[in-house]
Amino acid sequence: MAKIKPLNDYVLVKPIKDEPKTASGIITAPTSKEKPGKGEVLAVGEGKVSPEGKLIPIENVKVGDVVYFTKYSPEELEVDGEKLLLIRADSILAKAE
Repeated sequence: MAKIKPLNDYVLVKPIKDEPKTASGIITAPTSKEKPGKGEVLAVGEGKVSPEGKLIPIENVKVGDVVYFTKYSPEELEVDGEKLLLIRADSILAKAE
């Protein structure tokens, strides 16, 4: 895979699709309610520059984290035939622990 380094306050994420299954393995029909996106962090940008010119680093996510993000925030790109997402750090809602 080509090396990609996000700029500024962007995070590079590989999307993870959740299968609509119950705990017992039964596949359920998708609902009309939109859910946040989910993915694994592949790379993190340096951070955002404040109006005073000071760099504010991204500290809440790191490579390998599984994160949840707003559905309409990512910019899609294809690298070596694989779909990846560029997401602003402030569009990340939560991370799995």
